[in-house]
Amino acid sequence: MEVVIIEKKTFEALLSGVETLTGKVGALCRRCNDKQMQKWLDGQEVCRLLRISPRTLQSLRDNRTIGCTQINRKFYYKPQEIERLMPIAGHFRDGSG
Repeated sequence: MEVVIIEKKTFEALLSGVETLTGKVGALCRRCNDKQMQKWLDGQEVCRLLRISPRTLQSLRDNRTIGCTQINRKFYYKPQEIERLMPIAGHFRDGSG
């Protein structure tokens, strides 16, 4: 076992830095908890909610009409994006979009 000896002033500075870091991490955690991450929806759920086909959903992604995140080969959508498109979803189903 190796023993390291440091001055009291250096040790107190180290503890102060750790306390500061702990406070900042705590503040970040509280801020993130306030913005609880909502459940992301997959393509199948979005198609069902908007009553559109997977191909129409792909067109919406390609045209950047709907925001999404891709993880590996699967796309995920925020519930807010779906709510935003609900009023105009019929426009896409009619094939005029």
